[in-house]
Amino acid sequence: MFDLSGRCAVVIGGTAGIGKSIAMALAGAGADVVATSRSSENVMATADRIESTGRRTLRIVSDVCNREGLQELHDRTFAAFGHIDILVNCAGMTQRVATLDCSDELWQTIMDVNLNGTLRACQIFGKTMMEVGYGRIVNIASLATFIAFHEVAAYGASKAAVGALTKSLAVEWARFGITVNAIAPGIIPTELNRRIIDSPRGHEELMRTPAGRFGTADEVAGAAVYFAAAESGYVTGQILAVDGGYLASGVNQ
Repeated sequence: MFDLSGRCAVVIGGTAGIGKSIAMALAGAGADVVATSRSSENVMATADRIESTGRRTLRIVSDVCNREGLQELHDRTFAAFGHIDILVNCAGMTQRVATLDCSDELWQTIMDVNLNGTLRACQIFGKTMMEVGYGRIVNIASLATFIAFHEVAAYGASKAAVGALTKSLAVEWARFGITVNAIAPGIIPTELNRRIIDSPRGHEELMRTPAGRFGTADEVAGAAVYFAAAESGYVTGQILAVDGGYLASGVNQ
């Protein structure tokens, strides 16, 4: 089960943190994987690791805020592999700031990366998936899709919208053989959120996890392999929390 041999996956934001673990897990399951981000150094290093598994890849730098760049990513990948079966949207950003102090510029930047970037990629890659009648799209949501955290209103609003977008696309595209799901990681320390987690308020807030520990990126990657596989073909519009029981427990820890 969960054999991705012969499949081609694109992981946007796939060269660090959770995205990199997902890219490597997809390659481990047999897929050819193009892991991309804004960092040329990270793209090169991740491509080397993918090739070390025996899978094929490309070295392409991209920015989710640039539609032309995402289109080039699509076109070069399609030209090299002849098909794109799996899209993972993992690019994201956050910044802790009191809501009254959140500038228009910061709000718009977070929305453009987390929400608009996901939409752009889904539009570009989803069109090709429609034409062939098959596709697996995996978005990265958040616990903030469901509940609020302290002083990250822009991030929470963007991730709540990613959840709504995931469901809307699932409904629209199911008839084309495309599934659209999302993963809501629990507390997974990465460079993106480490400063928030390491703050006294952040540690107190986040250690409510019933599992009694933070999660790992590899534990999130397994869910991505499931959503990317043929075995999940009747699962769409779902947001799977990989969170050590955080959402189930509420605030009663």
